[in-house]
Amino acid sequence: MKKSVFMAVIIAIVAAGWVLSGEFGGKYGVADKTAGDQAKPEQATSVAERIVKQGQAALTAVRTKSSQARKHWSKITVRGHTEAKRKVMVMSEIKGRITKISVKKGSRVKRGDELVRIDVADRKAHMAEAKALVRQREVEYEAAKKLRKKGYRAETQFSAAAAKLDSARAGVKQMEVALSRTIIRAPFDAVVDSREVEQGAYVEAGSGIARLVDEEFYLVVAQAAETDIGRLKLNSPGSATLVTGQRVEGRIHYISAIADEATRTYRVELLVANLNRKLRHGTTAELYFPTKQSLAHFITPAILTLDDHGTVGVRCVENGDQVAFYPVKIIDSDADGVWVSGLPNIAELIVVGQEYVRRGDRVRISNAAGGDNDGNSKMVPKTAPKTADLSAS
Repeated sequence: MKKSVFMAVIIAIVAAGWVLSGEFGGKYGVADKTAGDQAKPEQATSVAERIVKQGQAALTAVRTKSSQARKHWSKITVRGHTEAKRKVMVMSEIKGRITKISVKKGSRVKRGDELVRIDVADRKAHMAEAKALVRQREVEYEAAKKLRKKGYRAETQFSAAAAKLDSARAGVKQMEVALSRTIIRAPFDAVVDSREVEQGAYVEAGSGIARLVDEEFYLVVAQAAETDIGRLKLNSPGSATLVTGQRVEGRIHYISAIADEATRTYRVELLVANLNRKLRHGTTAELYFPTKQSLAHFITPAILTLDDHGTVGVRCVENGDQVAFYPVKIIDSDADGVWVSGLPNIAELIVVGQEYVRRGDRVRISNAAGGDNDGNSKMVPKTAPKTADLSAS
């Protein structure tokens, strides 16, 4: 009895399950099939968009900066110092005691201005004696001249009288020169850099009196390397920046024909005008000599990179997303960057991310607004983005 009831319950459950499965299958199964057929175009579109998006994300993102070539003068840069074009130690030509000093250190003098006076001592007495001798020789000469005309004096005696007169006049001239040398004067417009004597001092012939420095023109002197000297020419323009910050311009005044034996360098002098009287002898300076004008790009050294062969160059973006590599040559530099040749006249430089791409790669330009896009960015990641392709070409 119990067994038959149990079997009946089992059969009822199976029958109910079969009925219900048919109902749900008819109600939902067909509907799902129809809905599936209707959703196929939307799913296909979503998949295509997702593939495109995934392809774009797989490209390495870089930042770029447009650069145009400009005219630039290549130059030779050397370190040197200023020198006075003309500096002279004025010396005494006679001996004697200093009786008067007319200048002091640092004072400016004109040509012919008195510097010091030396005691004339007995020089005036010697002058009077020399003049008296001249008068005597003149009388003797005139007498000899008259006697020669009358035939009472030989020609040789007349010539001797004339010679004695000339000698006496020369003695007067010598005394005039000696007296004039008791006043020592400035030979040119200058500043008194030093004074070597004091009043009352006794000087010998050849003793130093004062050092004069011509302030009108100065030289900026440097030693140019033998590899550069061939590019320099006389009268070519040049400039110099002094350690004081002052900048001066001039022309090449002198190029040595003989190299320094120790350094194998050649002396070069830049002549500059000292218009404001601010130049000083011995000031350290940096000289610049322009040599050649050419088209070049000014870039930061941070964007320089190497290709697989170790060639220094710059990576650019061409044709919208294609990476190109151009070997470059550094032709000049300063504190803000370097001038390079070898790039097209107009180039789209990769300034961030250049180390993660190679020639021929496709990239995604991401110049975010407000980002640092001047080539000085410090935003280069330490590790590559997950979507970047880091394999070298």
